[in-house]
Amino acid sequence: MKCPFCNSLQDKVVDSRENEDGLSIRRRRECLQCKKRYTTYEEIEKIPIMVIKKDGRREKFSREKILKGLLHSCEKRPISMEQLEGIAGRVEAKLQSSLEKEIPSKRIGELVIKELHKVDKVAYVRFASVYREFKDVDDFSKEVKELK
Repeated sequence: MKCPFCNSLQDKVVDSRENEDGLSIRRRRECLQCKKRYTTYEEIEKIPIMVIKKDGRREKFSREKILKGLLHSCEKRPISMEQLEGIAGRVEAKLQSSLEKEIPSKRIGELVIKELHKVDKVAYVRFASVYREFKDVDDFSKEVKELK
C-alpha cells in the first residue's frame, strides 16, 4: 500500500477490525519510512449492479447517491455519519445478495425508506416526500398518520 504522505511502499498493519456492517475490514497502517499512520479499507469485489430509472434509462448503482439522499433527509437530525453509512451498507448488501444485475430504482428507494424508518421518523418522512413525490400537504398528512 502506498503511503499517502511520502508515497513509500513500505508499511505495516498496526490494527485490523471488521466494520460494523461486516462488509469490509478497516486497517490502520504505519509507514515504515515517515512513521505516519493512515487508514485503509478492504472489501469484497462487488458484482456491478445497474439501476433501472423511472424513465427506463439505466445507470450504474452508486452508494454515494444513497448517502447523498440520506444526508439531505437527515440534515439537522441526531443521526451520525456511522448510522448513515450503516444504512447505505445494508441496502447495498441486500442488493448484492439478490444476485440480480438490474434493479428498479423504486426497489432501492423502498429499501432505503425501510431502513430509515427504523432510525428516525422525521428523516423518514423527508426522504419519503422526495422519493414518493408528495404533491401536497395531504400526502404528508397521510404519511404522518401512518407513522402514528
